[in-house]
Amino acid sequence: MTADGIGKQTVRDISIQGERVLLRADLNVPLEDGAVADDTRIRESLPTIQYLVAGGASVLVCSHLGRPKGERHPDLSLAPVGERLAELLGQPVAFAEDCIGAPAVDAAQSLGAGDVALLENLRFHPEEEANDRVFAAVLGTLATVYVNDAFGAAHRAHASTVGVANLLPGVAGLLLEKEVRYLGSLVADPPRPFAAIVGGAKVSTKIAAIDHLLPKLDRLLVGGGMANTFLKAKGVDVGASLVEDDLLDMARDILARADAAGVTVSLPEDAVVAAKLSPDAEADTVPIDAFPPDRMILDVGPATLTSFEAALADSAAVVWNGPLGVFEIEQFASGSFGLARALAELDATTVVGGGETAAVVARSGLAERFTHVSTGGGASLEMLEGRELPGVAALLDA
Repeated sequence: MTADGIGKQTVRDISIQGERVLLRADLNVPLEDGAVADDTRIRESLPTIQYLVAGGASVLVCSHLGRPKGERHPDLSLAPVGERLAELLGQPVAFAEDCIGAPAVDAAQSLGAGDVALLENLRFHPEEEANDRVFAAVLGTLATVYVNDAFGAAHRAHASTVGVANLLPGVAGLLLEKEVRYLGSLVADPPRPFAAIVGGAKVSTKIAAIDHLLPKLDRLLVGGGMANTFLKAKGVDVGASLVEDDLLDMARDILARADAAGVTVSLPEDAVVAAKLSPDAEADTVPIDAFPPDRMILDVGPATLTSFEAALADSAAVVWNGPLGVFEIEQFASGSFGLARALAELDATTVVGGGETAAVVARSGLAERFTHVSTGGGASLEMLEGRELPGVAALLDA
């Protein structure tokens, strides 16, 4: 094991001077009118790129963008991303108009020590998602060392995440290392008390994560649409709220196992309700035990937020995955943003996983006050489920 505790070699463990590095980054950022609308993932990639540049490597960055389904789509070109990357790095970033073939070879061979180039969208080629061996081999010929820093794609067995790592010496970048350390190692051996907040729409998408976390937890807090299923499983009438009736027994089983293990479970005590999910819906706050039969739960209420804050007050570590309400609509956002503010004040290790939850924290303006906000959506959830990510497994062992 290296000091980072992820069980894999990182860029710190290898010599990079004079090497040509194929860096798999996650630059899958939103574009609007041909420009980068949110550069968070680009910024998160900077430390590894800067480390490689300072160490005298030439850096060939590759990434996917969107879902072009193996076809070339000009509106999903990485060219605007390259422009923003150059601005943030403060140095030129050459752009290759393809990730294989003459454009890629020319870009690779033109790199000097400390230079950076970006290849065009990997997913313009269907062979990328198919983990095609020939496609991976062609990518591999562009470099002498492979670095995977794309945590957001590490749960996919693609040519650029697994195939190349089987052909070149492959190590983890600084972001990937950080992600695995906080979402994997922290959960494996957490400081105490350890709490998890699980939200989002459905229990079905979080069962595996809850199963993996439950034996390690001191407290489990449940919000979002999935809390409705737990409430109904306890005999609460939740009116017209979203409920997974086929998972009521599963919810009862989770509650019973938590009780047997001494894990404190917190469920909503009040709720913000409306007759419809709409920005113009009239919202009311009601106690859970006095629920209008024609309304649906769309956020937790202030009493719930207060009880959640009390349950978390002395936590040493907290993992949060899933919003507490439909935060995209203002009148159903108070629970999620209130929780973000409460967690930002905690003297604890606070880790956020999942795209929607990361969006809440980003929009709250409090991201820097969390210990770690994951850049990976599906990959974050799979880590919380205790699953091995193919893109991590393929790297060199420590």
